[in-house]
Amino acid sequence: MRNLVAVWFLLISIVSFDRGSDVVLAQQTAPPNVVIVITDDQGYGDLSCLGNPVLKTPHLDDLHRQSFRLTNYHVSPTCSPTRAALQTGHWTNRTGVWHTIMGRSMLRENEITIGQMFHDAGYATGMFGKWHLGDNYPFRPEDRGYTEVLRHGGGGVGQTPDYWDNAYFDGSYWHNGEPVPVQGFCTDVFFDYAQQFIKDQHQAGKPFLAYISTNAPHGPMHSPEKYSEPYSDQPKNVANFLGMIANIDDNVGQLRAFLQEQGLAENTIFIFTTDNGTSSGAKIFNAGMRGQKGSEYDGGHRVPFFVHWPQGNLTGGRDVHPITAHVDILPTLLDLCHVQPHPDVRFDGASLAPLLRKEKEVEWPKRILVTDSQRVKDPIKWRKSAVMTDRWRLVNGKQLFDMQNDPGQKQDVAAQHPQVVKRLTDFYDNWWDELEPTFSQSTQIYLGHPAENPARLTSHDWITTGTTPWNQAHVRRALNGPANTGFWNVNVDKAGRYSFELRRWPREVDRAIDAPLPAGAAVPGAKAFRETPGKSIQAVKARVQIGQLTREVDVPAGAKQVTLEMDLPAGPQQLSATFLDAAGEEYGAYFVYVERQP
Repeated sequence: MRNLVAVWFLLISIVSFDRGSDVVLAQQTAPPNVVIVITDDQGYGDLSCLGNPVLKTPHLDDLHRQSFRLTNYHVSPTCSPTRAALQTGHWTNRTGVWHTIMGRSMLRENEITIGQMFHDAGYATGMFGKWHLGDNYPFRPEDRGYTEVLRHGGGGVGQTPDYWDNAYFDGSYWHNGEPVPVQGFCTDVFFDYAQQFIKDQHQAGKPFLAYISTNAPHGPMHSPEKYSEPYSDQPKNVANFLGMIANIDDNVGQLRAFLQEQGLAENTIFIFTTDNGTSSGAKIFNAGMRGQKGSEYDGGHRVPFFVHWPQGNLTGGRDVHPITAHVDILPTLLDLCHVQPHPDVRFDGASLAPLLRKEKEVEWPKRILVTDSQRVKDPIKWRKSAVMTDRWRLVNGKQLFDMQNDPGQKQDVAAQHPQVVKRLTDFYDNWWDELEPTFSQSTQIYLGHPAENPARLTSHDWITTGTTPWNQAHVRRALNGPANTGFWNVNVDKAGRYSFELRRWPREVDRAIDAPLPAGAAVPGAKAFRETPGKSIQAVKARVQIGQLTREVDVPAGAKQVTLEMDLPAGPQQLSATFLDAAGEEYGAYFVYVERQP
């Protein structure tokens, strides 16, 4: 273990933190703490400090005034890919994460996260909220270096891997691998747990990394009414979207006040950012950009990034203009905190420490960055892509935009600048050629591993060429058919006998396969996933196929589950589990619990 904490306590002189820049630590005697707040589907224009004429975010406005701001910072246009790049410093397509469902949101086992690197350096590491990089071993945050975890399942509260019937208020979340009941609005709960984690580590005298990743303001649009009410003149979904951001703003303000009260604010690197462009605020204000969430245009991937660290002289309000990206954040934080990267890791991003200077700009290399939005089973070259420099955007390999003169990306100037198009095309071709061989390296959920036995598999991670039942409303409707069923890639940890428990409803529902389910209770805002009535499946057969092995059994009327046992060899396999009714209609088993027997 590369425990650098002891080294930090020996530092009693002024130390340069970027191996040559003029940003220094003044009489530093302890490693800096790190707080990362990343919100979901909140775009660059969804802050009053960045020009929004409707939304009020006073606490984030204060942070903006006091921080260094990356003004040309880019992420991926959707959720999981941004998180994968931020966690690893690697192009998201390199990590196996280029979608938000279908097994393509699982962070490859060989990737080493920011949580792991800081944990190995002696930090306490906590993750709170939205992980969205895998819900099974070896992909969960508790498997990737985070020692304190409170998270929902899947990509949002109420999605299929989440605890059943969760809907932003109350419910249950996974605390260090076990579901625990909670009370209150989801964002409040995640910040509360993070604050307790910080307090505990402060009392224990340990530096900490707290990764607070809210599912808000991602849909469905639910907000505490006191936060949405000031925006009641907006369409209902927009009012709740803005209300969720106002609630995040309050939580950021409360957390910063807490850090101040605890004497931690001076030596805490506090970051606020978001994961992609706005989902619901573009019609109010989009900062002059084209596109929103999911778009290859700047509105889909240019987002705010504020960093504040008084003891590191990152204060006073300063804009940093060169183009930067999510892949830069991990190497930057390692640099600022004097944490050594894993010796086998080569980052795709660069440390931004030389840019974070108090007085003046520094020489900074001309960079070319790539972002894309694949959202398909296997990546497709040039699909919804942007090749970016400080000045240029090559979109989908065809359109070229001069961002200095056309920040709204209205005028394609590819014909006028063929040399620029060729330079960016050549870069992308080389980038793609390097990454393409990794696309076939599938992620595999472990079966029978001591860290998760039984493994709880859900339809969210079915691999298919269509969609999947990725939220609980889909499951309630019994979404099926060839485009909506699929298989899991699994890795049998050890040869032996395994049981497969096939369920229509998850264990916490405790209801028969052939039973309908009444609609759940409403919550403030949009219709919750749980408000969809649950359709009965009149299954008569259940089938499991794993590799070359297939077992089929009858489904008794009124059975809550069907359990099959099979002797399996160790190693990677494809697994499917299905129900069939009397007419031969096939439904995937939305929940399967696989356990290695003693």
